Amino acid sequence: MKPLLHKNNMTSEELEIKFRDAVDRINAHEEPFPADTLLKLYAYYKKATNDYGRPKSRDALINAFKTNALFQAEDISQDKAKQQYIELVDNYFLYRK
Repeated sequence: MKPLLHKNNMTSEELEIKFRDAVDRINAHEEPFPADTLLKLYAYYKKATNDYGRPKSRDALINAFKTNALFQAEDISQDKAKQQYIELVDNYFLYRK
């Protein structure tokens, strides 16, 4: 059976490697991110990793924003979430000031 191809003709394994690389880039970055970027990264990461746990912030407002971000990403697949995460990371580092 031939591996499933994704955007840019990536296999599932290649997509996973690129996703993990993007996660590592974000985790290694020490400057603060804009709030909207963080919320998108959060939602895409949760979808990409099939983590459906509830937000765990001590701040109810932050939990509400995270929950809203998850609702906005609820109709995308796990692979699409990985692709969106990678694109968001690539664009952030390409265009940040």
